Amino acid sequence: MTEPAAHRPRSLSGIQATSDSLHLGNYIGALQQFVEQQDTHDAFFFIANQHAITVDQDPAELRARTLRTAAQFIGAGLDPARSTIFVQSHIPAHNQLGWVLECTTGLGEAQRMTQFKDKSAKNEHVSLGLLTYPALMAADILLYQTDVVPVGEDQRQHLELTRNLAERFNHRYGKAFTVPEPQILKATAKIYDLQDPTAKMSKSAKTPAGRIDILDEPKALAKKIKSAVTDAGTEIAFDREAKPGVSNLLTIYSSLSGRPVEEIVAEFEGRMYGHLKVALAELAVEALTPLRERTLELLDDPAELERVLHRGADAAEAVAGTTIADVYDKVGFLRR
Repeated sequence: MTEPAAHRPRSLSGIQATSDSLHLGNYIGALQQFVEQQDTHDAFFFIANQHAITVDQDPAELRARTLRTAAQFIGAGLDPARSTIFVQSHIPAHNQLGWVLECTTGLGEAQRMTQFKDKSAKNEHVSLGLLTYPALMAADILLYQTDVVPVGEDQRQHLELTRNLAERFNHRYGKAFTVPEPQILKATAKIYDLQDPTAKMSKSAKTPAGRIDILDEPKALAKKIKSAVTDAGTEIAFDREAKPGVSNLLTIYSSLSGRPVEEIVAEFEGRMYGHLKVALAELAVEALTPLRERTLELLDDPAELERVLHRGADAAEAVAGTTIADVYDKVGFLRR
């Protein structure tokens, strides 16, 4: 029997609405684990459409991608009856708390964020939002009195800043926030680009051929896997340094099948890379097709999808509103 949400630790996770489809790395590295959390946590999941505009976005495209991301959340197994699913911009308290936390963050702290340094080096136009993004991320988390935050290793620095801001505010004004703990997502779930197996699979991949989108049509999905870069030699073995291509295929196979890599290697002993690719293509199509079909079904009824998100926003706002009212009182804002 599942424990009532009120008695479970609260978790919160978000994904940006910056692509038409989430990719396999998102699915294996995050969504699968989010689904598991519904049974163990009072889970909040949001589409981070405000974070998306730290770089240029087409407005119509952003609206469509926000709905597509929400549909993929549900298609992957997130259940609106068991977790709170909402859109970031539907909750004004994110911005309200974001400003308070910007005023609690030192300029040097913001400039030291690794992602800011990386992204600002790649873009000619660097928005102020790119610099203050971590304060808004901290607001996303602290608004909901979050106990644990499932994050990838690349977000650990941002979560440390969130913890520092929570402790700083609590010390300066009185306790307003739960100080969240990081829950680093399983390291085994790191998925690499099919065409460049030394680079993480990403929505900004050099070529779409290196990225498996979870909404890829079955034929396109299979073709990408069968065209994946492999390594010198013919032996199917797991070795991230010497055989990054084959090791990536084995990691994907293991993640989708739930079988240990060693067992898969033993199964393919004496066989060629092509045999592994064909088997993996069949497995990926079988695993992702139901998700794709469920997502497309949801997108065929956008009005119902929006109703689901509005119900999620109502539940999120009830929690966020209590937090922001307490914060406003503590910093000395005059009540209306």
